[in-house]
Amino acid sequence: MVNNLAISLVNSVLGQGKPTARGNYAYTCPFCKHHKPKLEIGFDENSSHYQKWHCWVCDKRGSKILSLFKSIEAPQEKILELKSLLGSGFRITTTETKAEAKLPAEFKPLIEITEKNIIGRHALHYLKKRGITKHDILKYNIGYCEGGIYDKMIIIPSYNEEGKLNYFVARNFNSNSITKYKNPPLSKNIIPFEIFINWSSPLILCEGPFDALAIKRNAIPLLGKHIQESLMKKIVTSTVKQIYIALDNDAMKDALRFAELLLNEGKEVYLVDLEDKDPSEMGFTKFTSLIQTTQPLTQYNLMAKKLQLI
Repeated sequence: MVNNLAISLVNSVLGQGKPTARGNYAYTCPFCKHHKPKLEIGFDENSSHYQKWHCWVCDKRGSKILSLFKSIEAPQEKILELKSLLGSGFRITTTETKAEAKLPAEFKPLIEITEKNIIGRHALHYLKKRGITKHDILKYNIGYCEGGIYDKMIIIPSYNEEGKLNYFVARNFNSNSITKYKNPPLSKNIIPFEIFINWSSPLILCEGPFDALAIKRNAIPLLGKHIQESLMKKIVTSTVKQIYIALDNDAMKDALRFAELLLNEGKEVYLVDLEDKDPSEMGFTKFTSLIQTTQPLTQYNLMAKKLQLI
């Protein structure tokens, strides 16, 4: 499988590459600067030539894209982006055994809470204050825990496209607790709320599940400020054209990096100015109004915003 994210990143350093054969791309060689694109790089992850680069004129070569970037003294931000995107070896090969996602044993669906259940009613009251409706509780199978390590915590499950649990977020509803969130021992390299996503419609990327619940339509929480590899690959290979990035101001550097990658992949990207408020604080109506007035990002706007961060 050709690694489109890798191609996009290399294109941003060497210029637009020309596809050749077997998942390779040819570029103008930065060493000999031959007038024809003679530097070939392998981008097929299933090939023995993956990562390898070779100029057919000056015979410069290497086995890692990272070594090429370092040899030509690519901008430090591109080298860091390369490492961040796919690791220092340019390919992520994970041998870890992923733990099977299971809801806590103490999990109780909130849709089934009765008047006699005091703790459950406190959980419902907390959700109501955050604008979560009974419809949301039913749709997302939101529950809570009594006892265990997630005691007095709201549990928001995430399911993949087949309806199988792939993660959950635990949020404390006890106002006296110091710890707000407790992450389960599960990989975040998943597509949160995938079961609800239409990959042919505009997609909204936000930080947390409460933001996604407030946005309501085609929103994916990043479970933080970074787009995981699985999600990025899905976005790039899907038919979705419009991507709205709605991250806090303190994540602007990350947001711009994602925007640049997606722009280079031919996506129409919108950078939403949250005005120092989370979507969960704004609510559905105000956030919807905000994205309706957001203009698509251009390469010029992107550069201007990057310069503002320097």
